[in-house]
Amino acid sequence: MLLVGSKMIDFPVLSLHVGGEIARTKRAIIDPEDLKIIAYTVDGPVVHNDPEVGNILDLTDVREMSDQGLIVNSADVFTTQEDVVKLDEIMSLEFDLVGLKVVDQKGKKLGKIIDYTIDSGSFTVYQLIVQRPVMSSFLDPQLTINRSQIVEIDDFKVVIKHSTSQVKVKKQDKAREDDFVPNFVNPFRKPDYAPDESSSSKTSK
Repeated sequence: MLLVGSKMIDFPVLSLHVGGEIARTKRAIIDPEDLKIIAYTVDGPVVHNDPEVGNILDLTDVREMSDQGLIVNSADVFTTQEDVVKLDEIMSLEFDLVGLKVVDQKGKKLGKIIDYTIDSGSFTVYQLIVQRPVMSSFLDPQLTINRSQIVEIDDFKVVIKHSTSQVKVKKQDKAREDDFVPNFVNPFRKPDYAPDESSSSKTSK
């Protein structure tokens, strides 16, 4: 099932231990290498009132997602940026998908990302929702761009393969995961940076 990314912000986090809501999501933490949401920052009374409770929900700790919220065992699963190596590396990039401009390979500006859809099973970004420039928006104010069209991502823009006449995605289209070739270029990142899948396990510092 596809979900709109903005609908997952201020989304309840429910605890099986408490039997109710313990926090709400605030910001998606997206890995720019594969455009997958790996965690959400969270906020709520339990986060503020207990100094031992972190403010990040790693999605590997979510037992289930329902229309009522993200279900976890308890607030004990909330962590901090420093507790998980991969989280620390990705959050240090300060990457945010919303607000990036979108251009084609010829450099033509197509618009700005205002939202995205995600696959509820994998929390992978599936489509980009792009607001077109004012002069181009009268007949078609928004574009929906499939992840398979992405060529490159950096801190400021997303480069796609085709022009606006070729990027509209039909509802029945489904992107294959291997159609997207990650190519994130970050000028502030160390040249030897390479996310290690094994580093996603929690470590103590």
